[in-house]
Amino acid sequence: MTEPLQLDAKAWKLLEALQADGRAPLKTLAEAAGLSIAATAERLKRLQGAGVIRGVHADLDPAKVGLPVQAIIGITTGQPHKQALLKALRARAEVLECHHVTGADSYMMTVAVADMAALESFLGDVNRWGETRTAIIMSTPIFRRGPRHWSA
Repeated sequence: MTEPLQLDAKAWKLLEALQADGRAPLKTLAEAAGLSIAATAERLKRLQGAGVIRGVHADLDPAKVGLPVQAIIGITTGQPHKQALLKALRARAEVLECHHVTGADSYMMTVAVADMAALESFLGDVNRWGETRTAIIMSTPIFRRGPRHWSA
């Protein structure tokens, strides 16, 4: 594992502004970070090159695109089946994210589907890889957010 890039206060301000609005113009980002536009562009390029910025994405509301049922699914699978499971999960549009975790589960994933029948079908398909545990998401009081700098 590589050492994390040391970020100064200006870099954190730039990253926070970018996370707040991924479509913000360079001028706005530069003002937020207290940098020139040229310095901001160079910092963004270095942060992307270092892998700090993995991408800038649209944040879609699953319910508003026809996927109102979301669930967190844990699955326990044996070592010989892990790569095949991951290959199968990568091919499934329902899988929003998947984490390799410690504890009873091998992986935890978040899925979004059109209805309970679609969830049942998805679970039926992935159960061939191992035992699953499913929690239906009722609401999301804190949405996924990016890392932030915590000042002392």
